[in-house]
Amino acid sequence: MALMATIRAQLSRFLSRTLTRPGFIAFNGSIRQPEAPPVHRNFSSSAAAAAVLPQREPMGVKEYEDYRRSLYGDITHKALLVDAAGTLLAPSQPMAQIYREIGEKYGVQYSEAEILNRYRRAYAQPWGKSRLRYVNDGRPFWQYIVSSSTGCSDAQYFEEVYNYYTTDKAWHLCDPEAEKVFMALRKAGVKLAVVSNFDTRLRPLLRALNCEHWFDAVAVSAEVEAEKPNPTIFVKACELLGIKPEEAVHVGDDRRNDVWGARDAGCDAWLWGSDVYSFKEVAQRIGVQV
Repeated sequence: MALMATIRAQLSRFLSRTLTRPGFIAFNGSIRQPEAPPVHRNFSSSAAAAAVLPQREPMGVKEYEDYRRSLYGDITHKALLVDAAGTLLAPSQPMAQIYREIGEKYGVQYSEAEILNRYRRAYAQPWGKSRLRYVNDGRPFWQYIVSSSTGCSDAQYFEEVYNYYTTDKAWHLCDPEAEKVFMALRKAGVKLAVVSNFDTRLRPLLRALNCEHWFDAVAVSAEVEAEKPNPTIFVKACELLGIKPEEAVHVGDDRRNDVWGARDAGCDAWLWGSDVYSFKEVAQRIGVQV
């Protein structure tokens, strides 16, 4: 354990010197979205508005793989960890559109552009004294977000929006071939888990989309009490699968939350939409033909 901790610390220090992280905006429309439910966290849950971090020298994929090989050797990926919103799932309509359409009968008058701007500002604010946004079902946090975004504090309006994001109408699979690929991976002996910054609605949402049974484990930040990029959630997912972190690869759409967080935990990590563009490509990189 001491040796692994030393290795992970070395890897973390190496990545902090070499990886690049441009400032980014998380959210909706043409802007990259956050990771949890838009009441729901409209997609990936890094800091919401403009979170600008210091620039770092870029590191190539080969350079990282060579460094990782120097630490762990040629380790076969025994497990695939998958981010939820933005990688496995995507909202079917823009958040601001839903907030406005549902809110019209409750007196919401802001335009979608105004709702989006107010959402960004609210999401960027520190959430009380808690280090977690999504605690249990996340209702207090999302009540604050919805009312701040729309100017409407009607409890019935909030419940309608909140419940909407637990249905298959609100979400769809990013990759239509996901089931085929995941079944091939499982047949090849690769274990699968979802690792997500989400509240406790994630499990019923996966059931609504008929994909919960694809996975051997689901690590939800609201249950683990740790949000990406905290490596704790990745380590927990590996524990649930019965594998070592260095035997897993995580795929997600957020460089900070998914790539940096997973690598800090000792996992390999690929950025969705950059390193890989489909789950078939993920499977091929793992060594499984679909």
